[in-house]
Amino acid sequence: MLNIFTLAHGRLVQEEIESLADLERFRPIWVDLESPTVEEKRWIKQHYGLSIPEDATDDDIEESARFYEEDNGDLHIRSDFLLDDDEDPRSVRVAYILNQHNTELKSYGVLFSIHDEDIPVFRLLRLRARRAPGLIENAKDVLLKLFDADAEYSADTLEGIYDDLKKVSAQVLAGDMTDVRAQEVLSDIAHQEDLNGRIRRNMLDTRRAVSFMMRSKMLNSDQFEDARQILRDIESLDSHTAFLFDKINFLMDATVGFLNINQNKIIKLFSVASVALLPPTLVASVYGMNFKFMPELDWAYGYPYVLGLMVLSAVVPMLYFRKRGWLA
Repeated sequence: MLNIFTLAHGRLVQEEIESLADLERFRPIWVDLESPTVEEKRWIKQHYGLSIPEDATDDDIEESARFYEEDNGDLHIRSDFLLDDDEDPRSVRVAYILNQHNTELKSYGVLFSIHDEDIPVFRLLRLRARRAPGLIENAKDVLLKLFDADAEYSADTLEGIYDDLKKVSAQVLAGDMTDVRAQEVLSDIAHQEDLNGRIRRNMLDTRRAVSFMMRSKMLNSDQFEDARQILRDIESLDSHTAFLFDKINFLMDATVGFLNINQNKIIKLFSVASVALLPPTLVASVYGMNFKFMPELDWAYGYPYVLGLMVLSAVVPMLYFRKRGWLA
């Protein structure tokens, strides 16, 4: 899918491109390619003279090749954006190319973005830019606002983690933790821990991208200040992710502690039962020895007497354990 964005009265206007002729009619500041086809890449090459790299969205690209400037002045940035899917939260790689070497385009520049999936941050920026005139003036503003929206999206996701962990805490601290419930709680905690880790990694990646833009001296004074504000926002999120990691570890330890308590109860039950059965076992062992005169031969009540003695020797310890509260 190929979409272009132009400025009209200070607002970002989206146009869906279906042919090369459509592309030639507009003067965009942002060209967005979502899972581009070979034909769409050919249109970009023919109209803008820009070749889209085949490995633009690969995850195994070297870290040193994620931020660089070509000899012709094109800036290449590869950054990860969070996709908070309830079933499969993940990071989506986006490749940015800020093209300014074309004489016809140099006055305003064009930002190209290439990605394989629709990203919530992009939808958020499109919505804001349509409603807020003057929010974006050129391609560099688009790139900065995307990173700004990414930081805000991560903050919203952190608030969601807070709410989910609040529910988990209520379950853990209720005190009636069963093994089945503990399994569900551990699954929820693991999910939140994974999501929190992805947010922290996403913020690290965004910080690197914004720092690269500041070091490349491509920003004017206002944009430079916006970039500094984005870095401050990211820094404020770091403390929240660290706190959530501590909270997750506490809930994990508490849940595992309840599991250990449940297991200890079972072990205690077996221990008490084994101790209580020792006297009957002793009586049975003594009675089973080879006597010269067997009680059952000389005494008609030999068997009932020994059986009663065995039962009594088992009941008395159990009553004692119950009195001490060891059977609770």
